[in-house]
Amino acid sequence: MELCGASALACRTSINILPHRPTSVCQFRRFRVWCVKTDVNGSSQGNQMTVSITGATGFIGSKLVQRLYEDNHSICVLTRSKSKAESIFPAKDLPGIVIAEEPQWKDCIQGSNGVVNLAGLPISTRWSPEIKKEIKQSRIRVTSKVVDLINNSPSDARPKVLVSATAVGYYGTSETQVFDEQSPSGKDYLAEVCREWEGTALGVDKDVRLALIRIGVVLGKDGGALAKMIPIFMMFAGGPLGSGKQWFSWIHVDDIVNLLYEALLNPSYKGVINGTAPNPVRLAEMCEHLGSVMGRPSWLPVPDLALKAVLGEGATVVLEGQRVVPVRAKELGFSYKYPYIKEALKAILAQKVVA
Repeated sequence: MELCGASALACRTSINILPHRPTSVCQFRRFRVWCVKTDVNGSSQGNQMTVSITGATGFIGSKLVQRLYEDNHSICVLTRSKSKAESIFPAKDLPGIVIAEEPQWKDCIQGSNGVVNLAGLPISTRWSPEIKKEIKQSRIRVTSKVVDLINNSPSDARPKVLVSATAVGYYGTSETQVFDEQSPSGKDYLAEVCREWEGTALGVDKDVRLALIRIGVVLGKDGGALAKMIPIFMMFAGGPLGSGKQWFSWIHVDDIVNLLYEALLNPSYKGVINGTAPNPVRLAEMCEHLGSVMGRPSWLPVPDLALKAVLGEGATVVLEGQRVVPVRAKELGFSYKYPYIKEALKAILAQKVVA
């Protein structure tokens, strides 16, 4: 199959580090071909891209890699631990994925159409002064490196889009306010982290489309806050966490992956976009639905002290929430697979055996 033929097809000369998949995989599938059709500005008109991803081994990132791979995109996993990445993305199951440690990040980024930046120490853990420092620095450090590598790329090899994660912690917490993308930042620790995180991403070259996705509490079977909440929930007969009055701005992992995917491909996705479901709930309601789906009673509250014993200061992520609405995603016509929490929880726990 010819990779660069007619003038309507373009190939990047700096893409050598990202080989196409083996010829056994490279075949006609519903008339798809490996070439990426571009217009005179170099923007993708087909579906195929070459994408570099930080945080690819994490809860969200690993699922985004799988989604991109299934749709025949070329992927470079930017990692600090090649052995960990290889265990998550084994070559025998996912041939063609490039795993690059930091010295190779430059070549990968210069060979990519887009970059997704998801790296950062998880916040749903027990906080200590050292952990709090690393929560912030891990995000700033990687984002700064990615932005520098993009900005220092030759203009003809520079990625066209950077999709960079941030979080709804940007808004601070409130039981009464409603936050959208135009709302001001809060004044607590997580708001400070998010401001610096976003500020670093905003340093990317003005010719690179930037989408900042402020992600809510991501719900999924094998990671995120829900995986840690279920055992606590079970111990206390499934009651509300804390007061139960706090807002819970959530999103199913499939929907956040789809939103990140759309932000890569769709040039209309730029600026700040809230990565939350359209129907946030108070935590008591979430726990009631969770109890119903799990077949557990929902009456005995989980005390604040129990959460703080497990999560330390990190319990504020659950005990103090915010009501965030995805105004931009709805304006852009994004379609949610799980707009309501009960259906999301049913899907997540459908095949989960609860002891």
